Amino acid sequence: MAKKLDKVDVVVVGMGWAGGIVAAEMAKAGKKTVGLEKGEHIKREDYIGVKDELRFDNQFQIMQELKKDTVTSRNELDETALPIRTRKKMQIGANLGGASVHWAGATYRYWPYEFEIRSKTIERYGEDKIPEDMNLQDWGITYEEMEPYYEKWEYTAGISGEQDPNAPKRNKPWPNPPLKESPSLKLFKDACKELGHKPFQVAAGNMSQNYENPDGEKLNACMYCSFCTRHGCDFSAKSDPLATVIPTALKHDNFELRTRANVRRVLYDKDTKKATGVLYVDENTGEEYEQPAEVVVLAAFAFTNNRLLMLSEIGEQYDPETRKGIIGRNFNGQYNNAFAGVKGFFDNKKFNLYAGAGAMGAAITDFAADNFDHTDLDFIGGGAIELRQYGFAAISSSNNIKEGTPSWGADYKKESLNYAYRALQIWYTNNTMSYWHNYTDLDPTYKDEYGDPLLRVTYKFGSGTKEIMEFGVEKCREIMEKMGADYIKEDSIPEEFDHEFSGGHYTGGVVMGDDPETSAVNNYLQMWDVDNLFVVGGSAFPQFGGHHPTPTIGALSYRASEGVEKYLKDKKQLVKAKTKTTNA
Repeated sequence: MAKKLDKVDVVVVGMGWAGGIVAAEMAKAGKKTVGLEKGEHIKREDYIGVKDELRFDNQFQIMQELKKDTVTSRNELDETALPIRTRKKMQIGANLGGASVHWAGATYRYWPYEFEIRSKTIERYGEDKIPEDMNLQDWGITYEEMEPYYEKWEYTAGISGEQDPNAPKRNKPWPNPPLKESPSLKLFKDACKELGHKPFQVAAGNMSQNYENPDGEKLNACMYCSFCTRHGCDFSAKSDPLATVIPTALKHDNFELRTRANVRRVLYDKDTKKATGVLYVDENTGEEYEQPAEVVVLAAFAFTNNRLLMLSEIGEQYDPETRKGIIGRNFNGQYNNAFAGVKGFFDNKKFNLYAGAGAMGAAITDFAADNFDHTDLDFIGGGAIELRQYGFAAISSSNNIKEGTPSWGADYKKESLNYAYRALQIWYTNNTMSYWHNYTDLDPTYKDEYGDPLLRVTYKFGSGTKEIMEFGVEKCREIMEKMGADYIKEDSIPEEFDHEFSGGHYTGGVVMGDDPETSAVNNYLQMWDVDNLFVVGGSAFPQFGGHHPTPTIGALSYRASEGVEKYLKDKKQLVKAKTKTTNA
């Protein structure tokens, strides 16, 4: 029998960027708030002395263990999905701070076109431009409405940036100047300019200088140590929740953080259509607790937000056969079918690639969103072309070998040593669209350690998926040729999604919009069917933009926080639905 605790104003499930922002904003507003985090209570100092490529880049020790809790994956509706059990294939952030702790820091806003992608595509090209298998829909919010939330997140995070010449004008400058320009980045920029493009320094969640954010949290200038992606920063030089919003929340007595708190259900009253709290297991003791709350905020990773709603029987499960239902619809991702590009090998140039930072890079957005004419192209959308200087260590730099080089022996050693710092990678971070056949539901076979069904992902490529990747590879090759590479190796385009969930860029399933027939939450991320339940994070994305998701998750989290405050005051739906039909 679960022990019932005292009721609070807000309970937040998951303490990454999304949950950390909501918790901090609720704490600052004086609301009694509890934050529940499944993982360990990791602090900044726990990452001191862990600059270890083998442990974190190859063995993924900062990621969730998948033996007890994972997802199952399949391509076709009639296949049996199988569990993903190795962290090489799926990297989900574990512990306090979540995936935000190991992110690289690349910061882009989504484009006005992307928030109104269906409307603007039809306006420019006609409805026939949208393939029949694509579930293309507007977000229910505009870029102009999102702009102040982007700005708030960027100043909380202390982003180091340079204005993209193609992007809408900012109301305020970036909080910090851009990171350093290395010779490799300058070579990329010069080549892009010669081709008529407009390069700029990638905005970074890596501090270019010491910084104090509006909440009084202090971050330190980046040392370009190279241990950003898949690593926790031991120097508070990377924008993440451990350096920003979680310390802000913990300064307030009305906020309580509970770690190793594994939430298994949202408690839901079907008669009143209200969430009454959550049920969780204290994994230190094995005891179950019921935490009542006036408002429940699910702010976990997209997989978890989807699964908790399904396990709690909240909302109508999407059915691909009838194409009806909401929960699980428009699942999407940006890894297996994005980041294709080229690697260039230079015989007479050497770059100091051992130094770097997660978002130390240069980019162009001439081929992002609808910044170029798609009339004669067989895809819609686009993305940034990037060159990054992450900082290569011994293991990763040994992979810089030409095609045809043996994978071991004297020739391998000779080539890997020669090209360790003479190879540069460029890639295209393209949009990935949503399709009727891609969705999530509960697996009928596989269960977790508590006997609950795992989340099942059904995902395959749709119309335009390979075409946009091929386009990106071609553009990357043009730039690399202009950079003067002596040999260029193109990334191969996969034939089909191969169940590689690496990278963590997965979204959808609880999507936002203005129509309850095609969306689960409104533009405050408040559920249409359960007005005191907010589902915050990447699960709200109707499609995946052509850039990295973290800034948009951060901006939407500030928008949702505002919505929670409004709800606590007025106790009603915050947005008028486009239609009167709702899902039971």
